[in-house]
Amino acid sequence: MNPAADLAGRSRAPGRSGNPAKAATTAARTAPTAPRRPPRATAADWVSGARLRTLPLAIAPVALGTGAGIVAIPDGPWHGARALLALVVALGLQIGVNYANDYSDGVRGTDEHRVGPARLTGSGVAKPRQVLAVALSFFALAALAGLALTIVTGQWWMLAVGAVAIVAAWFYTGGKHPYGYYGLGELFVFVFFGIIATAGSAYVQALTVNFEAWLGGVGVGLLACAVLMANNLRDVAQDKIAGKRTLAVLVGPLAGRILFTIFMLAPFAIVVFFALLYSTAWLVLFALLAALPACLIVLTAKTPRELIIALQLASLTALVYGVGLGLAFAF
Repeated sequence: MNPAADLAGRSRAPGRSGNPAKAATTAARTAPTAPRRPPRATAADWVSGARLRTLPLAIAPVALGTGAGIVAIPDGPWHGARALLALVVALGLQIGVNYANDYSDGVRGTDEHRVGPARLTGSGVAKPRQVLAVALSFFALAALAGLALTIVTGQWWMLAVGAVAIVAAWFYTGGKHPYGYYGLGELFVFVFFGIIATAGSAYVQALTVNFEAWLGGVGVGLLACAVLMANNLRDVAQDKIAGKRTLAVLVGPLAGRILFTIFMLAPFAIVVFFALLYSTAWLVLFALLAALPACLIVLTAKTPRELIIALQLASLTALVYGVGLGLAFAF
């Protein structure tokens, strides 16, 4: 035995080698790694969270209702500022409910099963309280625009309607028992983004709601239902797992596809009726160039991506429908 060699071996730190390069490599491998910070939401993520493809559902009823209001006062001026404020109310509610849906589904864990675009809360790129703050900010913007409309028109009862709309937007997926989880989402969009948004836009113009606004609101509301149905058909399997009982889950994929087709095509019967009264209303039938492919895609779709395309076509249909009929009424 070599005492000198034994002493030298004992003097080395445990696990170290006589080779400095090898020792450095070993140390690098065994060193604890710092925990990675979760990615932060970018501006593009926040824009995506607003779900721009759904915004035509806010624009369409305001355009149609404004046109209907102009018809009701043929000898009076139309109020551009009121139309703009009505648009701010509708957009504020639409974007607000989109962020509120992101927040509520995220904290419930529903979005852990989704197959569509990643959500801000569910993906972890934004803190839940940040998403909630943005949702409430857009609800506040809608409330301020609604207050301005109330002051301008002097119709203070409209504050109650606005308050109900905001409460309904929140409890779509918020609260302990969100009605969007019980198959009532389509009813909400039909009433608030169809009937009320259209009739309200007509009312702030003429302080009355005519037949054109009521019937046109039905058409816009049905198209809004079609957009929501396409979205829910895409997530039907995942929503079942998460316990989210949308209308698509309750009736099943086949019946949901048939309902989508009805929602998309029934509004054009209303267009045909209006074409008998307004010579340019028939031009709105060109929206079928988007509506018919959307129906074909939904009836034959096998992938979520196809249903996203159908959703986009349905939103485009709603925009052309609302703006087209509004212009037909106004001119």
